[in-house]
Amino acid sequence: MTDFTIASFNVKNLIGAEKEYYRFEKYTAEEHAWKQDWLADQLLSLDADIVCLQEIFEEDALRAVIEEADARGRELNEAALPDRSKKYRRKAIFRKLKSELYEGASLAFAPNSNDGEPGERRPGVATLSRFGFVGEPEIVQDLDPAPTIDFRDLGHDGAGGFTINRLSRPILKVRVPVGDQVISIFNCHLKSKLGEFITPQGAPHAPEADLLRYNAHGRMLGALRAGLRRMAEAWVLRGLILDELDRGRPVMVLGDLNDGEHAVSTEIITGETPFKNYAWMRRHDAEKPNDRYSRQEAEQIAGDIERVRLHSAEKLFVRKSLRDMVYTAAFGGNFESIDQILMSRHFHPDNPERLGNMEYFSVLNDHLTDGSHPEAPYNKLASDHGQIMAHIRMGGARTS
Repeated sequence: MTDFTIASFNVKNLIGAEKEYYRFEKYTAEEHAWKQDWLADQLLSLDADIVCLQEIFEEDALRAVIEEADARGRELNEAALPDRSKKYRRKAIFRKLKSELYEGASLAFAPNSNDGEPGERRPGVATLSRFGFVGEPEIVQDLDPAPTIDFRDLGHDGAGGFTINRLSRPILKVRVPVGDQVISIFNCHLKSKLGEFITPQGAPHAPEADLLRYNAHGRMLGALRAGLRRMAEAWVLRGLILDELDRGRPVMVLGDLNDGEHAVSTEIITGETPFKNYAWMRRHDAEKPNDRYSRQEAEQIAGDIERVRLHSAEKLFVRKSLRDMVYTAAFGGNFESIDQILMSRHFHPDNPERLGNMEYFSVLNDHLTDGSHPEAPYNKLASDHGQIMAHIRMGGARTS
């Protein structure tokens, strides 16, 4: 048996001091020190073996946080753990108190292809692993060839479509050895719900950005662009997931999906939920009204869908623990989970051939403040996301 923990952590705009990332946005030296202090404490509290981090502008700034977390871990261990002269030093309680360090851990950083000059920066993602990596990390952002997504013709001269040649943020894929298994882990940060507005050539700003001339229809077009981009990015990610599942590899997807569990973009990533029975459904090639799938065919269809589904660690935990509320983001009175840990059926408790079980699910969200709350500006220095972590116990047959 091998136990490990895996976490998702949107740090919110990690960059060095006095560096303008978005227009007019930067940290003073004092603010940066405060943010680094908070992030190091949070990383120490998680103490996760694998951490998928989002909104990383600079690898050096992240390494500084990791080093600070390790320094605090050493201090904690010196205070909490008995030295070798104590006969009780081997008791399990002291192993629980020990903080594992990230010395020797592997860090993969995926910079953003859209990153620009000061004031026009764009963040990437990073994955930290105490187990190291198998092979080289893979970054997917620029798509070549660029896929064109056509809409179904409804009986006229075509219904249009759109082409996407670059994702808003990179997808980082790493393969992590855990015990005698190798898990394919995707770290992602999909396009937010923030509207995309186009600035006309020569204009100082997009017309929809002028709230004194509120353009309700135009702003919803910006929301449409953001939604299309997010769903297209989810579809690209789904293709990468299926490539791994078709090779028989266990998969985990972590990150900021910027949508809830039942949103279309999330369901694109996780895959379809099979019907209870397909035998009642009329066949795709029906020639008569009563041409339906056989019982054997229905079982095949359900099995094929189940094989490539992903499952929410949060929802498996809620089912297991009877807990009825988990949230990772709060804004305008809405508390929701937009950060997820999704797992292939290799970790599902109902799968008799599973390779591992989720023993527990942790959420660190006490720092979150609602956007309508007067303390909300504090989130600039902390994070506006909760951190989530799955506790996995491995055991099973070896995979390729």
